[in-house]
Amino acid sequence: MSLPSELSDRLRGILGTRLSEIAADRDHHAQSESFHRSAPPDAVCWPDSAEEVAAILSACNDARVPVIAWGTGTSLEGHALPLRGGISLDLSRMDRVEEIRAADMQATVQPGVTREALNTELRATGLFFPVDPGANASLGGMAATRASGTTAVRYGTMRDNVLALQVVLADGRIIRTGTRAAKSSAGYDLTGLFVGSEGTLGVITELTLRLHGQPEEVAAAVCAFDSLDHAVECVSATIQSGIPMARIEFVDAASARAFNLHSGSAMPEQPHLMIEFHGSPNAVREDAARFGEIAAEFGAQGFDWATTAEDRARLWRMRHGAYHACLALRPGASGLITDVCVPMSHLPAAVHAAAADIAAEGLIGPILGHVGDGNFHSLLLVDPANADEVAAAKRIATRMAERALAVGGTISGEHGIGVGKRGLMGAQHGEGWELMGQIKAALDPHDILNPGKLVPDRN
Repeated sequence: MSLPSELSDRLRGILGTRLSEIAADRDHHAQSESFHRSAPPDAVCWPDSAEEVAAILSACNDARVPVIAWGTGTSLEGHALPLRGGISLDLSRMDRVEEIRAADMQATVQPGVTREALNTELRATGLFFPVDPGANASLGGMAATRASGTTAVRYGTMRDNVLALQVVLADGRIIRTGTRAAKSSAGYDLTGLFVGSEGTLGVITELTLRLHGQPEEVAAAVCAFDSLDHAVECVSATIQSGIPMARIEFVDAASARAFNLHSGSAMPEQPHLMIEFHGSPNAVREDAARFGEIAAEFGAQGFDWATTAEDRARLWRMRHGAYHACLALRPGASGLITDVCVPMSHLPAAVHAAAADIAAEGLIGPILGHVGDGNFHSLLLVDPANADEVAAAKRIATRMAERALAVGGTISGEHGIGVGKRGLMGAQHGEGWELMGQIKAALDPHDILNPGKLVPDRN
């Protein structure tokens, strides 16, 4: 496919050489971090400003050509794939930190700024942005997918840390949502509507973010357990005790083996918890001691404390590298990665059932996750050419989601819906899913914004 010539000329007048119809550029924007793939877009655009985004969307809306926003390409459910061709709108050039207001503990950034780049800019302020999904994702993409990560148990998700947005609608209108005030009761929460909308309602071109103070003291450790059940039960007991964890991550024995192979670590091939505490020196010592007592009740062993910043960084790099480490357990395999989130009281049973399903299907499927808020993941390793393996992995993922829904959980705690989980949305939301489609139809009547994702197809 190719763009209509009139649209191509109009876009080239806006962008010049920042419009590409070259195969290599198009192919790059048909890739995904995970199992999902698609045909390439018809063209790629690299805008520099909200005004250029508005001009592009207006042109594409007139031509009825799809537009799919692209951040860094790290999403896991095919969110940025051009399922119906059209334009891949690459926002990576819009990467300026526009303002840091240290006294207000806020920053305003363009969508292409990555979380690591923002925290580098914040080093001299004593502040940081805490949402940490592992990948060095763009902040616009993180907002669009309502991302979270290892620190969500203490600092919340993108939902909790985005105060205001600038958004370009399908017809090219530029709107602002939210304010810099700590709270507001003025009308609909439009910021909340666009955070998590996955590019189906508008394109985020600016974000105002909540910042947090760097903790005075940080302590981190990793410890092993003799069984998966004991490790996960320890998490539930820790949260119920009120210990203010900054991070509490679970990895199973297969994940520990992957870390050893990939990172050169020497973890026992057993389930582990990775933990971190933030606060004053006295509070951190007390919290660590209380956790140690709880963990001992569940048979924790081999506490390995990361006593320096370098040690802590190494520990969390290993955890954040879990995706590629686990892929190496089966060279040449693809990863069908899935996540669910359940109420904490149901977490041990949910993890145990997922592990039993994986074993019964005969697949390699490491389990790990941000279990401090009931969110866990499995990376199911399959040969994409083996239809039976792919079907088995999809059965496991579906059963995980169904069990989560049965106990009041959700089909995705942080990966989002994209194309991969769209078929489960009706089961979670019922008539509410149809309402989401009606909202999209009102804001995007020609269905140009990331079509084929998140909401039901139109009749």
